[in-house]
Amino acid sequence: MNYGLYINGKWVKSTSDETFESVNPATEKSIGNFAAGNELDAKKAVDAAEEAFEKWSSTPAPKRGEILLRAAQLLKENKERLARLETIEMGKILEEARGDVQEAIDITEYMAGEGRRLFGNTTPSELPNKFCMTVRRPIGVVGVITPWNFPIAIPAWKMAPALVCGNTVVFKPASDTPLCAIEYVKILEKAGVPKGVINMVTGSGETVGSAIVKNKKIRALSFTGSRDTGDWITKNAGIKKISLEMGGKDGIIVMDDADLKLAIDGVIWAAFATSGQRCTAASRVIVHSSIKEKFVHELVIRTNRLRLGSGLKSTTDMGPLINEAAVRKSETYTQVGRNQGARMLCGGVRLPGRGFFFKPTIFENVTIDMKISQEEIFGPVLSIIEFNKIDEAINIMNSIEYGLSSSIYTKNIDMAFRAIEKIDAGITYINSSSIGAEVHLPFGGVKQTGHSREGGITGIDEFSEIKTVYVDYSGKLQKAQIDNRK
Repeated sequence: MNYGLYINGKWVKSTSDETFESVNPATEKSIGNFAAGNELDAKKAVDAAEEAFEKWSSTPAPKRGEILLRAAQLLKENKERLARLETIEMGKILEEARGDVQEAIDITEYMAGEGRRLFGNTTPSELPNKFCMTVRRPIGVVGVITPWNFPIAIPAWKMAPALVCGNTVVFKPASDTPLCAIEYVKILEKAGVPKGVINMVTGSGETVGSAIVKNKKIRALSFTGSRDTGDWITKNAGIKKISLEMGGKDGIIVMDDADLKLAIDGVIWAAFATSGQRCTAASRVIVHSSIKEKFVHELVIRTNRLRLGSGLKSTTDMGPLINEAAVRKSETYTQVGRNQGARMLCGGVRLPGRGFFFKPTIFENVTIDMKISQEEIFGPVLSIIEFNKIDEAINIMNSIEYGLSSSIYTKNIDMAFRAIEKIDAGITYINSSSIGAEVHLPFGGVKQTGHSREGGITGIDEFSEIKTVYVDYSGKLQKAQIDNRK
């Protein structure tokens, strides 16, 4: 089946008249052919969004929120269908795909409520008979570029706040999951989003993505993806409001007093859920030396029990990687880890036959200077690093360029709060896995992870401008900061 672009309220062919294929990563069977948009398609989408902006931004925010609330209801009604589609196109197991759609439901409901808030602030003036406040204003046309690993949730995390704030959107989804993006846009269309308010152009980052980034009519960009692409965006976007979330090299500290079963449950979930293809996935476990042997022994046993296969099967624990390149990347890092002296305890190979399956892999005897403990792999490859004191563990945690998510397992409140204070990360979990963001709280990181905070009120901050308003009803010229004291 052939699928088109969505521009100005219509599904259209690309002016390139070219297509690309999306495949099921578990079977390598074709899902469909999708329009390969180009620079002209991106320009048309931006122009349509610009034309629609005035009317949409003038629509009362509560009315915009009502449309989002209808979208949330439609997502609920279509949750199982969308989850199964996501499993087929992206590969994650059905339970996780349902969670992805639920995230989209949750953030859309939350942002619908913001249509009746969009709070500003009031504050006293330093002068008499003068009133001061701030109000929120939409930014304009927003470019949204999303990855394939959460192909419904992440677009919703970005577009729901963008829309309720009164912006119009040009959306470029990942080329590995275009059908999920199309179905999400259809939900918004059915919910009543007017024509031109949302425009979607599928295609490569080199053509469509670049055209969106460089277009001067785009007033803001929201991007989730690789650090290299984020760096390129920063250098080429011009004067725009830019929101970047660029991955992580997340870690879990396991103290000597930790509940080992709970910690192992959390590590397996963090390292191998979505086959390690999460920016919050734990690819490093920093384990106290006194419990390391027992911990690693139980972890390897549990890991070897994980069942790989189609995410549609209830017996499957872990699905495929997204494509052949992802498999090769995990293979390469596995070999690099062995070459640099790490000891592989399990996994390290792809499954024979069709599909992009790679066995969950664990290394021990890992040091902080090894590539497998420094670089984001985005696959099911876990490094075990040993420590003796909490400060050493925190230094290991902070020894990377990223700073997204982190976790510590301990029953000691002092250790927990030292981790909260000293770990350089946007998120820290105590006695919980490194994954599990909730939509009403900020999500984002520090250092090379980026600088955005999506979710909750910070999502509104990302997609709105603050205007300061002064109302002087004194009837005379008053001069702030001018010393008129007698």
